[in-house]
Parts: sequence; structure tokens; C-alpha cells
Amino acid sequence: MPGVCLHFHVHLPRWLRHYTFFDIDHDHVYEDTERNKQVLDKLSDECYLPANSIMLDIIRRHKGDFRIAFSITGILLDQLEQHRRDVLKSFKQLADTGCVEFVGDTYYHSLAFLFSTREFKEQATLQRKKIKTLFGQIPTAFRHTALIYNNDLAGIVEKMGYGVILADGEPRVLGWRSPNHVYQQAGCKKLKVLFRNERLSDDIAVRLADPQWLEYPLSAAKYAHWIHSINDSEDSINLFMDYEIFDERRREEKGIIEFIDLLPGEILKHPNFSFRTPSEIAGDCDPVAQLDAMDVISSTVDEPDLTAWIGNTLQKDAINTVYGMETKVRRSKDENCLHTWRMLQASDHFTCMRTEGIDREDAQKYSNPYGSPYDAYINYMNIIDDFSGFLGKLKRS
Repeated sequence: MPGVCLHFHVHLPRWLRHYTFFDIDHDHVYEDTERNKQVLDKLSDECYLPANSIMLDIIRRHKGDFRIAFSITGILLDQLEQHRRDVLKSFKQLADTGCVEFVGDTYYHSLAFLFSTREFKEQATLQRKKIKTLFGQIPTAFRHTALIYNNDLAGIVEKMGYGVILADGEPRVLGWRSPNHVYQQAGCKKLKVLFRNERLSDDIAVRLADPQWLEYPLSAAKYAHWIHSINDSEDSINLFMDYEIFDERRREEKGIIEFIDLLPGEILKHPNFSFRTPSEIAGDCDPVAQLDAMDVISSTVDEPDLTAWIGNTLQKDAINTVYGMETKVRRSKDENCLHTWRMLQASDHFTCMRTEGIDREDAQKYSNPYGSPYDAYINYMNIIDDFSGFLGKLKRS
């Protein structure tokens, strides 16, 4: 009986303030506190609270038959604890239903796995502890930043005790195979892999409100019919998407609230289909094959690799510089410095330095708080210069 695995990723970075050359050695405050609070309040009121209310209502209405999963970064959980405990309470209400699984993640939404195995493990462990403290769950499923995934990551995640990892359904790995089965990574003995169904996920997250789309307008009944058309012998239809699809602007454009409100009932009309969380699916299904992912894959649309973060010389210089500071940071034995260094690892900083494709991606221009990729790089490197000098002073003292 195929299970529908509905997983939402929830993340909000802590953006850096405008930091000039003249601030170096004079001001060690790097975060744009006011802007971050404004963005948090806006998303809390226009996305997180209304979306959580709807999810809770759907779970209660279907009496446990509607089950979902969340991965929430530690960066966001920290902000909610500090400024929006009402949102945190609403996530706890969802956890208390017993119908929600919280998936492991990198605490700082980082790319640490690519540069430091030690740092990656520590961030994943911090995230695991945070989820246990806040929601009473110990994550047994794992989702890496941007669904980045390969053989090496799978091996590390398995050794850390996770039972399943979420990945993008990239043709380079799947080939002719369906993403709707449970797989096992080559070289792993227990870890199972759930691959994102790209087409069905993006039908909701990307195409739902596109009037040029041949299927527009998409109804919940029509979408459920597509789900029901999937072969009964397949294991799981994995719908992985960002929770921000429920923000106010997109709700008005897409009618997504009505769509998601009706969808579970339409899917559950067919007795052979159910909603299950990642760990439930992994526990119920045996892998149909082993797959080999030598190259790193991710969920970025145009380049399913690392181009979004290290595709140009600006990004490479910035990211190599920050991870090159690891020994210096650890030798300082200063917890505040360690936290600052980890905040500077957030992948969002390097996305803002991206130059590839910005002419055809208007959204990239509007989401960059620094004005341009070059400005983002200069701002970031000014902060790195100051932070490096501050570490040096700590060592001398």
C-alpha cells in the first residue's frame, strides 16, 4: 500500500548587517538584529502560525490518518525561542498529536559536511538534542541542507544512528528507476533512502498558480487522481517542499490553503493509500535496490550540484576562508566565538554571492539583502576579517 510522505523544510537565516571596511576592529556585532526580527515576525504571522493552525485542524479532522514531517533548522528554533514563543508553541501542539515526525538537519543550515566531518557531526548532534528538548523526539530520519547527498554523507549519517535519509530524486542517481520506492545506499548496511518525487512536489510548490501551466487550475481532486494512478506495488510518494509555500503572498496567488485543506480527504478516499512519515515508511518497507551516488547531488533547480554555493570565485574564496578558520576557532575554546563561526557557515550567505543565472531568476535579486553578489561577498569578507582579528586578540590575551 503506497504511503504519501509529506515533508516540509522550515528555515530562516540570520542575515548579516551592513558591515563596512571602517567597522573592522571597531564593531564585533555582525547580525542585522532589527531586520531579522522584522522578517521573523512577518513569516510568523503570515506563514508559520496560519499554516500550523491548518495542519493541526487537518490532523484532528482525519483523526490521525493525516501524518506529516518537519525539518526545522536550529537557527530558526533559536529565533523562535527568543522572539516568537507562540510559533514554537504551535509546533509543539503539532508534536503532541503524535502525527508529526521531526527530522534531523544541520543546526546552522550549513555545508559543513563538504569541509569538516567533525563540524558536520557536531551540528547534526546539536540539532538532534534541540529537537529532543523542544518536542520530545529523537530524530531517526535526516535531511541535509538543500537535500545534499552522496555516498560519503550516507555512510556518516548511518554511523550516527539514523535509519533513513531524505534526498533529491536526481536522474543521475535514480536513472530509469522510480523515486517512489525505498532504496539503500551502496556501502550502507541499514540506512534507507527516500527520494523526492520532483514532478509531484513541484506541481504543488512551483506550478500550482502558474496560469501558463497546462494543468492550471489544479484541484485537490485532480492531484489525488494522479497519486492514485501510481502503481500499488510502489512504496512511497515523497512530497518534499519548503514550508514558505504557505506565506501570505503565495496563499493569495495560489489558493494553496484550500488545496492543502482538501487534499488529504481526496487522497484518503482510496483505501490503498495512506499518509506516513519518513521513519514509518523506512520501517515498513524493504529497499528494492542499492544505489550509488559518487557525486554530490542537491535539490537546486538548474544545477543539481553545488553551483548555488561554490559556483564562482567569490563563493569559493568566502567558503574556503570561513572553514579554514576551524582550527583557530576551536583553539580559542570560546563558546561565543564557536557560535559566531557557525552562524557564518549558513549556506544562505553563499547563495547571495551567486552570479550564475541571476538574470533569469528575478527572485534571486529580491531575496538578496546585500544588493548584489559582489556586495554580499565584500560585506561577508569584511566580517571575516574582523572576526579573524578578534580571534587573534583572544589568543594573545
